[in-house]
Amino acid sequence: MDWFGRAKITFTSSSDTIPLESKDGSATNLRTVCEEATPPCQLNPLLFNGHLQTMWTAVAKAAPQVYYRRKIFDANHKTYTGTFAVDFVVDPHEDADETLPPRTAYYSEEEFAQMGSDDSRPMLIVLHGLSGGSHEVYLRHAIQPLLEDDEDWAVCVVNSRGCANSEITTGVLFNARATWDVRQIVQWARKTFPNRPLFGLGFSLGANIITNYVAEEGANCSLKGCIAVGNPFNLEASSKALKRTLLGKEVYQRVMGTNMKKLIAMHKDAVLKHTNLDYERIQNVTYLYEFDRAVQCETWGYPTEDAYYRDASTADAVMAIRVPFFAISAADDPIAVDEAVPYEEIKQNPYAVLCSTSLGGHLSWFEIGGGRWHAKPISNFLKSMVNDINLDSIQPVQKNGNMHNDIKAKTRFNPVRRRLDIIDKDD
Repeated sequence: MDWFGRAKITFTSSSDTIPLESKDGSATNLRTVCEEATPPCQLNPLLFNGHLQTMWTAVAKAAPQVYYRRKIFDANHKTYTGTFAVDFVVDPHEDADETLPPRTAYYSEEEFAQMGSDDSRPMLIVLHGLSGGSHEVYLRHAIQPLLEDDEDWAVCVVNSRGCANSEITTGVLFNARATWDVRQIVQWARKTFPNRPLFGLGFSLGANIITNYVAEEGANCSLKGCIAVGNPFNLEASSKALKRTLLGKEVYQRVMGTNMKKLIAMHKDAVLKHTNLDYERIQNVTYLYEFDRAVQCETWGYPTEDAYYRDASTADAVMAIRVPFFAISAADDPIAVDEAVPYEEIKQNPYAVLCSTSLGGHLSWFEIGGGRWHAKPISNFLKSMVNDINLDSIQPVQKNGNMHNDIKAKTRFNPVRRRLDIIDKDD
């Protein structure tokens, strides 16, 4: 046990993370920025392991009061049709809609039409965890320091379809590889606010989604940086680890399965109208892996839930990221387990740095007094990137681990497709 709640902090990265130029002209690098953004991790000593930290989230509900206005976007993808809800952080208001999460109201069409701006304030796009939403406590703790920053951050949360009291309007639901909605919002933000530096932040399942997104975009990604917190990375390994233990299966798998079952029940009419899912089968599941078998496999055509987990995982995808990427995990996380973290793959990519604490649980990191430690490295990193780093100085790295330009093998591993591609003779 770490002494009196003081967690050990370790960093994993390549030996030569990407060089960064400070605004004063001095040289630094990504790992140094991440290390300097990470303060000591002093947690509540009474919550001395990952289970206690994680379970305390059911008790500790106090969090900063964040206000939102919601916009419903029509998906612009020809295959991934439907609608999804995005909640934008706004000044406090008194016209919350009782059909939405607390402190949330809809934008009027006129208000939303006037959002476009040429300002250069930084903007953060956030993804929540499984079955959550913009109202989540861990999320509000993380973004509050940015709302108090002199740089006047703009923040929005992309809610997964059906979450946070949003509607399901087609048979296209969300999964761990559902990158299409965040991609649309990043494109929309780049067009609507052409001068804003854009950043991404994801938690748990949202961390997996946003990691997949920045990996799929590669060097074309419009984000200036990305943070993934509590990412399960290898979903198959995480699922198997949960099923191995009594707490893993009968507490975490059961709770997550129940939450997803309730989410489907909230949208029963829409599910029956827009999908061919067996509603009664879904309501009879107990564990998350059973839910994924009944819903994700049936929706997307995966033969098994493990096939879905392998396809949606980001353990390999981290090697394709080409923007500054900061991952924050707890080694005692009982849900996004440490054995699923791709330490060696992260070492292959100079754009990636992992910070791992020995304590913290899953999206918990409770400090004495109720604060959440993870808010500090998140806000410090983002503020440092905006205030201290010349973002235009970030240049592509030509050589990277398995993706060296001078590779001599007859195959080349594609980390986004998770497969080896045959290299043509003239390649």
